[in-house]
Amino acid sequence: MAQVGANMEYQEYKWAYSIMDSSRVSACLISMLLIVYGSFRSLNMEREAREKSEREKEACLLGNKTPPSSSSSSNVQTLNTMQALCFPLGSSAALLVMFFFFDSVQTLVAICTAVVACAALAFLLTPLCQYVAGGSRAALCGRYSAPELAAALLAAAIVTVWVLTGHWLLMDAMGMGLCVTFIALIRLPSLKVSTLLLTGLLLYDVFWVFFSSYIFTANVMVKVATRPAENPMNVVARRLQLGGAMRDAPKLSLPAKLVFPSMHHQGHFSMLGLGDIVMPGLLLCFVLRYDAYKKATLVCQMGQVPGPRSMGSRLTYFHCSLLGYFLGLLTATVSAEVFKAAQPALLYLVPFTLLPLLTMAYVKGDLRRMWSEPFIAPPNGKLGADFDV
Repeated sequence: MAQVGANMEYQEYKWAYSIMDSSRVSACLISMLLIVYGSFRSLNMEREAREKSEREKEACLLGNKTPPSSSSSSNVQTLNTMQALCFPLGSSAALLVMFFFFDSVQTLVAICTAVVACAALAFLLTPLCQYVAGGSRAALCGRYSAPELAAALLAAAIVTVWVLTGHWLLMDAMGMGLCVTFIALIRLPSLKVSTLLLTGLLLYDVFWVFFSSYIFTANVMVKVATRPAENPMNVVARRLQLGGAMRDAPKLSLPAKLVFPSMHHQGHFSMLGLGDIVMPGLLLCFVLRYDAYKKATLVCQMGQVPGPRSMGSRLTYFHCSLLGYFLGLLTATVSAEVFKAAQPALLYLVPFTLLPLLTMAYVKGDLRRMWSEPFIAPPNGKLGADFDV
């Protein structure tokens, strides 16, 4: 009887046990860590670029007539209003191409993905290689330092092993590199652009997950995300009429998602799309930069850092948005378990991150400034300095 009662209790609360599964917990923790790391990486890059620019200006004033270069920030892309509006449309077009013509373009997509993922992994691994090398950044080969070259070689090795084996762990490593790279190198200039981008992507996600099956007789988003691509090694082996291991290379699950295996259910994986990490991550990166800017402005005006017990220093916009992201991810997980179907995660992540941020900005009186021109006349070289979360 006790066993029967335990089984009945398990069935009644099965959805709760599923939510606490190791795969879902891992998805939540790792996605939040990627957003936090990518945001701080972006903030640090911005500070380094500003400090370098100031050093070059000082050198120019001291007699060196070489104008300050902007190479340190040349890789950073700031989205404007038109790009934010067109991004969901471009993503929809790319999704349809992958849905209808995947068989024709899968080899090209796999090769392009491997190249981009290799560059992203190198970007992710560079700080680790710099730490191992003792912080050395001296140029070794042109404009690249020894740690950067080591990171590139390590990234190339990881991508090569992934092509040969198709292992999900290496795919996750590539996906993590892509997440951090996009969050660190793509910036949102204002809350207006952030709102337009995330709202458009919410509609994009909802349409392609919930309504695409009524038009295209299949769930376009799920089918594209889960369809494996033919390994380029197989294509090369057929063209050159080779046999052996090259012809038997496994199909590749492209790193457009992160997968997390369950420790309790053999063969069960939880999946989270990279867009569900990157797009909210861009918003959190923006508010982290604004928090740092606002604190630096206050330091310049008051001449001292605000006390740690003040409400403004305890609860920042970044804290608010990160908590909202966690709650949105939790709500999406519960919905997927309750409805037993794929859910558009941005349907939950966007409101849970954007609405509390807008409310908090309105209450604090920052909404007008954050909406249009949040970074006008930044303090002299102090953006991002001494900012702790």
